[in-house]
Amino acid sequence: MKRFWKEVTVAPEGDGWGLALDGRPVRTPQRAPLAVASIALAEAIAAEWHDVGETIDPAAMPITGLTNAAIDLAAPDIAAFAAPIAAYATGDLLCYRDARDAALQTEQAAAWNPLLAWAETRHGIEFTLTQGVLPVDQPEATVAALHDAVFAHDHWRITALTPVVTIGGSLVAGLALVEEAFDAEMLWEAVSLDEMYQERRWGADSEAQKARAANKRDWDNAVRFLGLL
Repeated sequence: MKRFWKEVTVAPEGDGWGLALDGRPVRTPQRAPLAVASIALAEAIAAEWHDVGETIDPAAMPITGLTNAAIDLAAPDIAAFAAPIAAYATGDLLCYRDARDAALQTEQAAAWNPLLAWAETRHGIEFTLTQGVLPVDQPEATVAALHDAVFAHDHWRITALTPVVTIGGSLVAGLALVEEAFDAEMLWEAVSLDEMYQERRWGADSEAQKARAANKRDWDNAVRFLGLL
C-alpha cells in the first residue's frame, strides 16, 4: 500500500488515545479502532506512521504491529492467544543444562540459577533440572503457578510476552522481563547463552548471526512496547 496521508495526529479517544491520518481515524486490520491507554504508546505509533516513505513496510512499524496484535488477536480471546506461551511452563530452557561440557554447565548455572530462584520465590514453586535435551516433567504445582502468572497479565503485556518467550525459549525469563525483575539486556544474554558460548568456541556463522540479530530486534521491540504501556 502506498502512503496516502500527509499528517498524523494523536487525539483523546474514550479513556485513552487514538490516531488519525489527515483527520481520519486509524483502524487495525480487523477494523477495530487503533486506540491505546498510554499517550507514550500512541505517540510512538504515530511516529512510525509519520516516518513511512512512499509505501508502507510493516517490518518498519513494529510498535504498530504489536498494538494491532494486542487489539485484534489477544483481546478477543486472551486464553487462546496466551496458551502457547503458557505451555512453555512444561519445558523452560533454563531447566535444561548441557550434559557434557563442564564449562558451559558453569556458565548456565551462573546465568540461569538466579532467574529460577527468583521464580521459585516469587511464585512459591520448585523446578526440576536435567542434563541433556530429553523432556523432564515439572511439578504440577509449578506448571499451574506459571500458567496463572501468564494469565495475571493483561492482553497488552501478554502480547509483548509472546515474542520474548518464543525467541528465548524461557517463560521464566519472559515473566521476569514483564515484571521488571531483571535488566532486559541481562535476560537477553541469559537466553542467548548457549548460542554465544558455541560461537566463542567454534567461531561465528554468518547465517546464525543474521538470525540472532533479527531475533534481537524483535526482542528489543517487545521491550520497548512494554515500556510504552
